[in-house]
Amino acid sequence: MYVSIDGLNINYIDEGSGKTVLLLHGWGGSIQTMRPIADILNGKCRVVALDLPGFGKSDIPKAPWNSYDYALCIKKFIDKLRLDDIVLFGHSHGGRISIVLSTVYGSVVKKLVLIDSAGIIPKKKLKYYIKVYSFKLFKKIYLLFSKGDSREQKIESFYNKFGSVDYRESQGVMRQTMVRVIHDNLAPLLPKIKVPTLLIWGENDQDTPLYMGKLMEEKINDSGLVVLKGAGHYSYIDCYGQFKAVINVFLKDEFNK
Repeated sequence: MYVSIDGLNINYIDEGSGKTVLLLHGWGGSIQTMRPIADILNGKCRVVALDLPGFGKSDIPKAPWNSYDYALCIKKFIDKLRLDDIVLFGHSHGGRISIVLSTVYGSVVKKLVLIDSAGIIPKKKLKYYIKVYSFKLFKKIYLLFSKGDSREQKIESFYNKFGSVDYRESQGVMRQTMVRVIHDNLAPLLPKIKVPTLLIWGENDQDTPLYMGKLMEEKINDSGLVVLKGAGHYSYIDCYGQFKAVINVFLKDEFNK
């Protein structure tokens, strides 16, 4: 199904009945990457999930967005579908959006589940600076000795070859959007989250490391952190059985209402 939000066609699913659960996927994901969570919830509540703008079958934003732009779009989506008292799930980038939704538009969220959530600027250790400056030096050398094309084309070629996977797979507006959202520091919003919050993290998450989950637990008043042993950034898939058990306990009072 599709709904139009500010001229953007948003692909979504709306399944079942009862308490409303809204699922927001991570960067590069889609409804399908949240399907394992939907399968846990189906038959127990109403499950709504969407392809975030720029992903899956939804339209690409007309200009670069930040986390607050995404949150505003989702708030309009919530209003359009007349959703309320939502249990909000956010994985990675979807968690970033969920943090904004739960603070700026907190009245629509009843409970919050953040899974390997983004939103905290990573700690920059010496290793990070060595990597960054080495990358910049390599870029200068590449531009100096590569032949043909304009400087802009050389830069584009360099990042297409040596940039991060997410950066290489993003184009145009979405590449600029990625740069914006990863620089959104949402840590100041965490103490403003006033709803019960479950944090689920992969022990070996390399994209949003476990210390971020511990910091969120410290900053969000009514929160608890569950660490899934041996799991990575997609902890809900890596330890699906344990994840399912945790969700069933956290939401037992919400099911079949």
